[in-house]
Amino acid sequence: MNQERIYQVVYGPHISEKATIVAEGTGQYVFRVAKDATKPEIKKAVEQLFEVKVQSVHTLIQKGKVKRTQRGVGKRNDVKKAYVRLAEGQEIDFLAAE
Repeated sequence: MNQERIYQVVYGPHISEKATIVAEGTGQYVFRVAKDATKPEIKKAVEQLFEVKVQSVHTLIQKGKVKRTQRGVGKRNDVKKAYVRLAEGQEIDFLAAE
């Protein structure tokens, strides 16, 4: 996989209360990824970007909410997220990675 595709696959970490709880408890990290990204692509991208060993990848598509605005009804974009479990003893420090 070329360097350009790596940056197209992983957009960045998904920071939320649930993602923080999962990271502390099970060693999983949550990333926002491209909708066309596959699990092997996500695994390779995370391993190359953060220099860690990935054990497994689980993906989901979060449907966008329907919201009312002044101009009528609108819909937020759908988001694909990847739950990445790292090998034993591995961790990602997002502050040092930037």
